[in-house]
Amino acid sequence: MSRTTSWHSAVSERIPGGRDGRRMLVVSIIDKTGTGLWAGCAVLYFTYVSGLGLGQVGLLMTVSGGVGIAGSPLAGRLADRYPLVTIIVGAQLMRGAALLLLLTTDNLLLLTLYSALGALPDRAGSVLIKLYAARLAGRDRVRYQAIQRTTVNIGWSIGGLGAAAALATGSTRAYGLLLIGNVLTYVVIAALTLRCAEPPAPSRVAATSTTSPAPATTGEPAPSRPTSPWRDRTFLGYTATDAALFLDDTILQVAVPLWIVHATSAPVGLAPLLLVLNTVLVVIFQVPLARFGATTKAARRLLVPLAGLFLTGTLALAASAAGGTALAVTALVVAVVALTFAEIIHATASWELSVALAPAHAQGAYLGVHGIAQSAQRFAGPLLVTGVMAAGALAWPVLGLGLVAAGAAQHRLIRDRLTQPSPSPSLSVAKVTVSEH
Repeated sequence: MSRTTSWHSAVSERIPGGRDGRRMLVVSIIDKTGTGLWAGCAVLYFTYVSGLGLGQVGLLMTVSGGVGIAGSPLAGRLADRYPLVTIIVGAQLMRGAALLLLLTTDNLLLLTLYSALGALPDRAGSVLIKLYAARLAGRDRVRYQAIQRTTVNIGWSIGGLGAAAALATGSTRAYGLLLIGNVLTYVVIAALTLRCAEPPAPSRVAATSTTSPAPATTGEPAPSRPTSPWRDRTFLGYTATDAALFLDDTILQVAVPLWIVHATSAPVGLAPLLLVLNTVLVVIFQVPLARFGATTKAARRLLVPLAGLFLTGTLALAASAAGGTALAVTALVVAVVALTFAEIIHATASWELSVALAPAHAQGAYLGVHGIAQSAQRFAGPLLVTGVMAAGALAWPVLGLGLVAAGAAQHRLIRDRLTQPSPSPSLSVAKVTVSEH
């Protein structure tokens, strides 16, 4: 065997899903590089180019964020009915088209409409990639998602640095160029996605299996599960508690910078450094720690240390306001480290548990509903954490205890579901989603 062949074999073993898995990772890093170019200057674009006021920008972001919540369940339903690759490509092109439309008007109503149209496929993106990973990587889906998340953070960093360099010119023209740069990345990733093979869909395999002979019975009736996630109380409860556990994102991205400015004596320049620390830790530890959630039982066990990390992080945030620059800086670093590891662990557990709780015949619909958890958190999270900050330092431990309660409720809620046997061995998620690569 040649050295080149050996190298390719080694890469394939490290990245689940073979060539298509690697290709989709390239899609992710290009996607997030483009998003990083635009996300950091979107609000500034609406302010300096479109001429909107602060209240108008807030209204636009709120409305588009609320509409975007529907993107996840809609994408999930479509993914159970149509080829996944086609839906991903359609979402990518829709994102690009909606973004281009922003260049055509300064009207608040139209800008809000176009932003909302772009938010739908944008929020659907994470669900579609999770579905692709679950169908392509099979039993290695947690590791694949960890690798994918690492590439996402790298892409965000590259795009953010590019945006910072462009905006340093001080020209309003830079905002339009960054927008167009993001649109071009959507065109590139759509072309790359078309080269990816369509993974086996559990819903189609499940439908086919209904024509095959029924499995031998053991005298015990097969457990009955709802056919729709909207009628599945256990899954809806899991999604609700997961929305709370996604709050680490808003705390790190929104609350920490504002808390530094308004409640501590730490230097303002610490805020971007802490965000860099968060990104670096995710890039370094997301993949190695994924092995601790590689099975469904292991993923459920991660909810215990997750609760401890949330409590540590919120206590540290409270301590950072106690006085003194040294204490503030130290406590803030501890808080960000604890909350970043909470982010890493929760991502690992959530990937596995959301797929494990979804029946094979409706995997897309279930994961689409679960996607609401993160979208809802992004929509309501900023209002919640700013309310906590307004209440004072002691409100942080209260929020921490609330997150501990959410984790405990989820741990108890999903216990019985995860111990039930599958209704039919032929519909097992693991058997259906094992990659053929």
